[in-house]
Amino acid sequence: MLLTQEQIYQLGIPLSTLQQHSKIDQILIHQQIEILEVLTSFETNNRYEIKNSLGQRIYFATEDTDCCTRNCLGSSRPFTLRILDNMGREVITLERPLRCVSCCCPCCLQEPTEIQAPPGVPVGYVIQNWHPCLPKFTVQNERREDVLKITGPCLVCSCCADIDFEIKSLDEENVVGKISKQWTGLVREAFTDADNFGIQFPLDLDVKMKAVMLGACFLIGHILKDDM
Repeated sequence: MLLTQEQIYQLGIPLSTLQQHSKIDQILIHQQIEILEVLTSFETNNRYEIKNSLGQRIYFATEDTDCCTRNCLGSSRPFTLRILDNMGREVITLERPLRCVSCCCPCCLQEPTEIQAPPGVPVGYVIQNWHPCLPKFTVQNERREDVLKITGPCLVCSCCADIDFEIKSLDEENVVGKISKQWTGLVREAFTDADNFGIQFPLDLDVKMKAVMLGACFLIGHILKDDM
């Protein structure tokens, strides 16, 4: 259900932010290349530009972790991702717990990742589901009710091609969108860990669920770094 204008102001969410969400059915995420990381392999805080289908920047995301956590735990690390609008206001926060490096059994799955919009107000969760062959996730609303499913390919390593994760209805009969890790070229793939992603979802999807799907994309991106 869409929030009223009064509720938006009460929650502290900029009205323009949710208006942007309501008009968007595709999001592009471009991770910025960190020169220090390329030259020294010293892990730095990841930064991303988030754009609409026209290539216009609508958000900027930055990871918030300490140096020791980044370089000792790698892509399995817990982190907070802060998503800012073009005015520099934090509008969405993603909290990802520590991930076990093995997912061969149900006890070693990613703990639920919480998405907040605005910061401090949970709007949904992304949960990793166990499957012997496929990466699978469940998207929940703020009441921890299942809303959508996400299913990835059996092989998450692909050369010269995109890797697609399908967004499906709860019964998994209908595909309603997808999250894609986009192939960025041989040189960039070989010498950097900077990734590009695309998200497609229904235009009439609840704006809070669109924020959760954005969080799901960042979570999948980090899990792919573990598995590739």
